[in-house]
Amino acid sequence: MSSPRAVVIGQLARDLVLEIDHWPEVGQAADVRGRREMLGGKGANQAVALVQLGVTVALVAVAGDDDIGDHLLAQATRDGVDVTQVVRRPDTSTGLIVEALDGAGRWRYLQHLPDEVLLTAADVEASAELLCAADAVLVQLQQPPVAALTAARLAHDAGRLVVLDGAPANDSDGPALLAAADVVRGDAHEARLWTAAPTDDIDRLLTAAGDILAAGPRLLAFGVDAGNLFVWRDQQWGDGHLLVPLADQKVVDTTGAGDALVAALTAALLRGDPPPVAARYAVAAAGATVRYPGGRPNLTADALRAARAPLLGA
Repeated sequence: MSSPRAVVIGQLARDLVLEIDHWPEVGQAADVRGRREMLGGKGANQAVALVQLGVTVALVAVAGDDDIGDHLLAQATRDGVDVTQVVRRPDTSTGLIVEALDGAGRWRYLQHLPDEVLLTAADVEASAELLCAADAVLVQLQQPPVAALTAARLAHDAGRLVVLDGAPANDSDGPALLAAADVVRGDAHEARLWTAAPTDDIDRLLTAAGDILAAGPRLLAFGVDAGNLFVWRDQQWGDGHLLVPLADQKVVDTTGAGDALVAALTAALLRGDPPPVAARYAVAAAGATVRYPGGRPNLTADALRAARAPLLGA
């Protein structure tokens, strides 16, 4: 039996992670004690994570026509990601994300992601055949609204599992996106945008979640103060919700945790896991990712097993 197939609509970039002991004052310097350069961007991170979880993946993204783009696409290919639909934009530098990470796990980003390395509706439409043949399509709402909505609608109309990651840039785009979605994932900031509720008030979040589910999706996954809140309305599994607390573990870097969560949640749903099982599996993937610097996933069976153990009673 062939593995399920997913398409990720999102960002590809060069990630540069600099580990430092302290932030320098203005006009001063600080030594870097660790440096990692890797394939990154939310789209690439999710695609690599899905491959590690046994899902066949294609990435729809934009790279420049520079040497960095060549290098990153070669790495993605070695990782098992189909990059044949990645757009090579002429006269464009591939996106760059620089993360400065201190010893307390606090990060700051500097990013160069101009419009030229973002997807257009035409880019997405050129990949319509690929999207319509997939089992799941993951759409990052950090991409331009017209491109994200085009991808979501194409996949929805083809009967595919549509997973939205993020929150719309404009409130006016929300209803159309929700009508095309099966799953919506947002971190704590994005959860506040979707719900207009504080992330420490579970009752208000659940009330708002009910309204969102009525607009189209069947599963929500929101970051909250106490962990991750999953709310679902499903013909097979019924209605329910689950709060999965954060595991008590050392956090080195939260970068990439959300991408791992989205990938694992998608993989679990594709194999037919019920929402509570899929939720714990997704949070375990996030937990496995925060243990090292940078957003590149490393979702081995051992890493997932270790991260999942504390969550089985949640």
